[in-house]
Amino acid sequence: MVGLPVPPPLRPVPGEPVLRVQEDPPVLVAADIHVGLGSWEPRAPRPYVATGEGLAERLVTVARRERAHRLLLLGDVKDPIGRVPWWLRAELEGFFLQLTGAGLDVEVVLGNHDAGLEDRLPSGIRVRGAEGLLRRGVGYFHGHAWPSDRLLRGARALVMGHLHPGYRLALPREAGGSGKERCWVRTLLPPNSRTELARPRRHPLPRAREVLVLPAFNPLCANEALNRFAPARGHRFMVRRFLLRGRSRAFLLDGTDVGELTWGPSGRRGER
Repeated sequence: MVGLPVPPPLRPVPGEPVLRVQEDPPVLVAADIHVGLGSWEPRAPRPYVATGEGLAERLVTVARRERAHRLLLLGDVKDPIGRVPWWLRAELEGFFLQLTGAGLDVEVVLGNHDAGLEDRLPSGIRVRGAEGLLRRGVGYFHGHAWPSDRLLRGARALVMGHLHPGYRLALPREAGGSGKERCWVRTLLPPNSRTELARPRRHPLPRAREVLVLPAFNPLCANEALNRFAPARGHRFMVRRFLLRGRSRAFLLDGTDVGELTWGPSGRRGER
């Protein structure tokens, strides 16, 4: 692809919903943290792994194991869609202070759940808008809205969250199966055709040849069973505008390739 830099290798961390970008030093990328999920008032019980403290602890553990000092969070850092409620403020601040206190350089790309987040961040946290971030040939954005034209024209690989991808396994829970598992989605895109390039459009077509969709980091997040159902209404934008343009495969967190994902022109399964 003439004129675009070769992106650094993008490697999912085995067993974790975290992407390692092979820069020097390496960068870890996670999406859909959803701090506050499962609690709509201060004393509602939640599993420790889904609290701000537990989520930060997991990110720090992965960063230390991967010897990474930079962390990029791709949107939906908090769960309430409106502004930050009073009962979540201390937990959200503690989440970020735990990350920076461990020596991590933290950057945030805003998602659709992150209204008011920027006003509640400790000093030193860098924030990017929903239009995303272009770095070394990789475009990073949340996935609920169009990224910038600069990103679409300049990225050779796209990395996003928002979809909460999952895969429904055949073995039911009653038989010892785990049901729906979080997964990665990797889509290989063909070059844009002359007809596509000539057609007037509001946004340029992406020049990327690869799209990578991250699993939700928070283990309490609901996930889309992409091998069983069409993505929900709020997620069809990603499928129509990006994933439908190429061939997509799903991979479980342990790296298992569970096969190709197929959607029809409208984003519905089985019509392609």
